[in-house]
Amino acid sequence: MSRFNYHGGKKWDIYKKTARSAVFLDRDGTIIRQVELLHKVSEVKLLPGVAQAIREFNRLGYVTVIVTNQPVVARGISTPKEVDAIHAFLMGRLKKGGAKIDAVYFCPHHPEATLKKYRMKCKCRKPEIGMILQAAKKHGIDLKKSFMVGDSTRDTQAGNRAKLKTILVKTGKGGKDVWQFEAKPDFVVKDLNAAVRVIKKFS
Repeated sequence: MSRFNYHGGKKWDIYKKTARSAVFLDRDGTIIRQVELLHKVSEVKLLPGVAQAIREFNRLGYVTVIVTNQPVVARGISTPKEVDAIHAFLMGRLKKGGAKIDAVYFCPHHPEATLKKYRMKCKCRKPEIGMILQAAKKHGIDLKKSFMVGDSTRDTQAGNRAKLKTILVKTGKGGKDVWQFEAKPDFVVKDLNAAVRVIKKFS
């Protein structure tokens, strides 16, 4: 699992002959039940059919990456280690269902953070695309052949900016946060299992 730290610098040469396709997944409202400022392992509840969907991404050969904003760190509600523990628990639950996540990236920052060290306009907090670029660099991902799946306009705009094909799921926020960001998904589907059917058409 990875905690994302943005260091700036030159553009990355990520388009290699061995480039792979990926599915980037939001966490809250997409994979697990939407809970405001989730910070306890006991609050983690997989949405129906999620393990089956991720298992299918694995079978199709997609690199499967979670990219999630975690303002609970910026607000001092959770430490980065506690967020890591939640992700370890989540990965364990998915593993029991035969599903694997290849990497988890989370942004601990917020422009109005309670903790000063996390108070910034960073390059990783969605809809910024720093986490996506970092994953692409590390895992040799071809963004043009990859997908962003999430439940919010923030996710969709991040996918649009990164030139990913975007899928909005109607779980969680279900795209009802239209007041936040202007973003148009390529596809709108019921849930992650329905997203699998869309992605299969490109496989």
